[in-house]
Amino acid sequence: MSPSLLKTATLKLLEMHFRAGVGHIGGNLSVLSLLLELMHDVLDDQDQLVLSKGHAAGALYVSLWTKGLLTDSDLETFHRDNTLLAGHPPAAGIPGITFATGSLGHGLPLASGLALAARLRHNQRRTVCVTSDGEWNEGSMWEALIFAVHHKLSNLLIVVDRNGLQGFGRTTDVANLEPLQERFSAFGAAVAEIDGHQPGQLTAATRKLADSGRPAVVLANTTKGHGVSFMANRMEWHYLPMNAQQYAQAVAELGG
Repeated sequence: MSPSLLKTATLKLLEMHFRAGVGHIGGNLSVLSLLLELMHDVLDDQDQLVLSKGHAAGALYVSLWTKGLLTDSDLETFHRDNTLLAGHPPAAGIPGITFATGSLGHGLPLASGLALAARLRHNQRRTVCVTSDGEWNEGSMWEALIFAVHHKLSNLLIVVDRNGLQGFGRTTDVANLEPLQERFSAFGAAVAEIDGHQPGQLTAATRKLADSGRPAVVLANTTKGHGVSFMANRMEWHYLPMNAQQYAQAVAELGG
């Protein structure tokens, strides 16, 4: 993934959210680089991606746009009436989106089912599930991890967007699960930790974990609101939309 691709995608993401007047920008900016690297450097055409943190739908739509699976005209309908590009991924109608997600805790159970189905069909397809860190407060996530480890679903990759913030505060203050790497290892997963904004680290980690024979978890340390000074590491940008002045500042900071 090139820096120019990330810049183009980030500017498009900000434009979409500003025109639509909607929030969830912070969590979109933290996960965008991960989704781009997955789509451009990690996944094959046969592989399947499940965005469990569905409130980052904008980043998913922009990533699909960079692959030519959505058009500029499609993105202009984001959050509009009668659009397929709703605030959370839809159940059908967009290439590359398998499930409607966003009710947190559902994506990994679905992804685990896809991985088991591929195993039973002797299919080499991989399944990647991108989750938030706050989402691991949900018991269904740990149940799905137990299931995946029990069935040795080595074709399942879990990427955790670990930006340290969720809807009501810091993850360590709401329900502290740290040290996450040790917890995932204790459940039997193969685990790696990376800088989620450093190009190439996700690709290298997936290669390193590929031969573990177990489900793999990549803990990607990120910053909510990454790339925009007044959004970075600020909980309120889980919710807030941008006004015109804020949008202009964000674009200027990104060199747009």
